[in-house]
Amino acid sequence: MRSLRLIALIALVIAAALPAPARGENSGSMPARVTPKQADPQYTAGVRFIEAKKYAQAISLLQSVVNRNQANADAYNWLAYATQQNGDPAKAIGIYQQALMLDPKHRGAHENIGEAYLQLNDLASAKEHLATLDKLCFFPCSEYSGLKKAIREYEKKAGTSATPSAAR
Repeated sequence: MRSLRLIALIALVIAAALPAPARGENSGSMPARVTPKQADPQYTAGVRFIEAKKYAQAISLLQSVVNRNQANADAYNWLAYATQQNGDPAKAIGIYQQALMLDPKHRGAHENIGEAYLQLNDLASAKEHLATLDKLCFFPCSEYSGLKKAIREYEKKAGTSATPSAAR
């Protein structure tokens, strides 16, 4: 029994040491790539449009995907990401929340909604999602690292853009 636990721990350590794409995760802020269970042609095309930074085209395709399959948290996450990148982080928040209602442990959605909150100057909400990622990631994960970096950069910009008040 003890040797099985040791083997499981070693396997987890090895998996954590692999680059994020080898584990099926993304290395940046974009949601994870298409998995075989999501072999919907519109879903796949929507992801490709996002990768090409053609967010408006991605939105229309992914909207039809979620209209047909309202249980696809990954599609909601991609739709929200495309919406956010297309310049509407406020609208993206509600879509990310839908993804998180379907899958409360969706690490990509937690990272991305946190970044959307930063775009809306809501640091407290972004930090709530960072705390959730801290609990979800047994080992450090790219989603936690990405949101933590975004928060650090946001705080650094906020600190440098603040002007000292004049002495009275």
